[in-house]
Amino acid sequence: MLPQDQGVAAVLRDEPIIELSGVGKDYTTEAVVVRALRHVDLTIQHGDFVAIVGQSGSGKSTMMNIIGCLDRPTRGVYRLDGLDVTWRSNDARAIVRNRLIGFVFQGFNLLPRTTALENVELPLVYRGVGAAERRKRALAALGAVGLAERLHHTPNQLSGGQQQRVAIARALVTSPPLLLADEPTGNLDTRTSHEVLALLQRLNREGITIVLVTHEPDIAACASRVITMRDGEIRGDVRNARPVDAAEALAALPLPEAADREQAS
Repeated sequence: MLPQDQGVAAVLRDEPIIELSGVGKDYTTEAVVVRALRHVDLTIQHGDFVAIVGQSGSGKSTMMNIIGCLDRPTRGVYRLDGLDVTWRSNDARAIVRNRLIGFVFQGFNLLPRTTALENVELPLVYRGVGAAERRKRALAALGAVGLAERLHHTPNQLSGGQQQRVAIARALVTSPPLLLADEPTGNLDTRTSHEVLALLQRLNREGITIVLVTHEPDIAACASRVITMRDGEIRGDVRNARPVDAAEALAALPLPEAADREQAS
């Protein structure tokens, strides 16, 4: 577990961490209005692991942007950890993002000429945390994702899976209660995808709420709740009584050397 951020108020566990009420989002292009979200009601509790699935244009990315305080709804109300963030200013939403949300993206979004340790320290620089404390937290975060031996490697010296682990460590370093992952395995092979999912499941067991966007059913199967989007609406919301254990699925995969031999034969 990472050291807790003493600057964040204690989490009210009886409050939903995410609450969308009648949320809609319109985009206007020339004379056309595109309704990307249509009256979405959604509640996510602390400690949930939720996968949002849907085809391109279903509204899942728009909903993720609103949940992540990257965009505002056209109508409706959005409460994040009890805070009404619907109409907060850009600066106010940026503060909320930095305090409550960690982001993981498909493309990693690491600074190319910067070491893993420096990449992970970056969110703390924005918060004005001193150098010694930044280093302490970044070391803990990289240790938590199994990269204690790669502190001084730059992204081009790391594999795709290792880069995504650095990105997850960067998302965790501020000790956020919520982790948003947008297609986090989209650029990874099957084995590496399972490694990342096993890490996300472990973090979820430690208490972090995870919301993951994916179009892959086998990735969504690792979540405890699957929300299906279509035409800007929630068309399915299913509790997964037995999520796939990514660590067990990883252990069942052939070792890379064995897989190479099978392909060659």
